[in-house]
Amino acid sequence: MPVYLWRGKDRHNKKKKGEMEAPTEEAVNSELIRRKITSTKIKLKPKDIFENVAFMQPKVKQADIIIFCRQFSTMIDAGLPIIQCLDILYSQNENKTFKQMLKEIKGNVESGQTFAEALKKYPKQFDNLFVNMIAAGEAGGILDTILRRLSAYMEKAAKLKAKIKGGMTYPIVTIIIAIIVIAIIMVFVIPVFEEMFEGMGGALPVPTQIVVNMSRFIKSNILYIIGLIGALIFAIRHFYKTEKGQTLMDDLFLRIPLFGPLIRKAAVSKFTRTMGTMLGSGVAILDALEIVAKTAGNKTIEKAVYETRSAIAEGRTMSDPLSESGVFPSMVCQMIAVGESTGALDSMLTKIADFYDEEVDQAVENMTALIEPFMLVFLGVVIGGLVVSMYLPIFQMASALE
Repeated sequence: MPVYLWRGKDRHNKKKKGEMEAPTEEAVNSELIRRKITSTKIKLKPKDIFENVAFMQPKVKQADIIIFCRQFSTMIDAGLPIIQCLDILYSQNENKTFKQMLKEIKGNVESGQTFAEALKKYPKQFDNLFVNMIAAGEAGGILDTILRRLSAYMEKAAKLKAKIKGGMTYPIVTIIIAIIVIAIIMVFVIPVFEEMFEGMGGALPVPTQIVVNMSRFIKSNILYIIGLIGALIFAIRHFYKTEKGQTLMDDLFLRIPLFGPLIRKAAVSKFTRTMGTMLGSGVAILDALEIVAKTAGNKTIEKAVYETRSAIAEGRTMSDPLSESGVFPSMVCQMIAVGESTGALDSMLTKIADFYDEEVDQAVENMTALIEPFMLVFLGVVIGGLVVSMYLPIFQMASALE
C-alpha cells in the first residue's frame, strides 16, 4: 500500500504534517477530515533507493525506545486503544527503521496477536525483560504503568552505563595516547639522535645505549609487533566468546583493583533495579530471576543468580543463596532479607539500586582521582626517562670540554 505525505491545519489553525499509509489520496483526505484536520497538501512519498540496504538504514537507539514508551503510556492512560496508539506513533516517528517496525507491530496486533507477542519478534530492540513486563501489563490491565516503569528503568540503566563508560574511557584513552607517543619517539626521534651520536664517536652511556637498542629493535620489527598485538587481541576476543573463557575473564574482571569494585557495584545496581522493576510489575520471581541472569552481562553474576533461582524453586528465600554466592555484599543480602520478611521486596530492591547508583558515581570519581596522578607519573617517568637518556651523551661531552 502506498504512503502519502500530508500537510494541513487543525481546528485551532495550527500547522500539522505527517505521513499515512492509504490506498488513494482521497482516502488520506477522508482520514484527515475525520481527525478534524484541513489538508493543504497531499503527495505520494518518494521511494528511498537505499531502503533495502540494511546497513544504510538508521538504527533504533535506546532513546527511541524510551520516548516510545513514554508517549505510548500517555496515550494508553488517556484511554486510546493500542491500535490507534501504534498508528499515531507510526505517523509521528521520524526514524525509518523504527517506523517500519511499528507498522509491522501494528499489523501483527490487528491480526490477533498480543502486543507482547508482536514485540517479541524484535529481540534486538525489545529484550526478554521488556516483553515479559509488557505481557504482565497486558494481563493485569496496567499497560500504561508498565510502560512508565520501563521508560524510567531504561533511563536509569542508560545513565549507569554512561557513568561506567566515562570512568573507563579516561585511563584507556590516556594509555593509548601514551603508547602512540612512545612509539613515535622510538621509531622517528631516537634514530635522529643515534645518527648524531655516531658522528661524535665514543661509547654511549648505558641508559642511552639501552634506549638506542630498543629503538633499533622496534623499528626493525614494527610490523611483527603490530601483527603480534593484533593476534593477541583476536585471541583474547575469541577466547572470551567461549563459555570457559568468559567465565574466567568475568571472574578476573571482578578481582581487578579499582575496576573490579566498580564493575561489582554496577552489577548489583543492575540486578536489584531489574528485579525490583519486574517484581513490581507482577512478573513471577522465578521468571524474573531467569531474565535477570540472562541479562547480567557477567558469568559470575549469572551463575550466582541461577543458583539463587534453583534455591528459591526448592523453597528457600532469595537472601540466603545470594549471601552464600559471595558475589553480593552482605548489606545487600540483609536488605533483601528485610524486604522479603516485610513483603516489600520490590521497593527494597529499588532502594538498593538507588543507593548503588550513588556508589557507582563515587567509585568513578575515586577511580579517576587515583588514576590521574598515576598516569601523570607514568608518562613523566617514561617520556622524561627517554629524553634524559638521549641528552646524557651531550651532558658528558659538555663536562669533558670543561
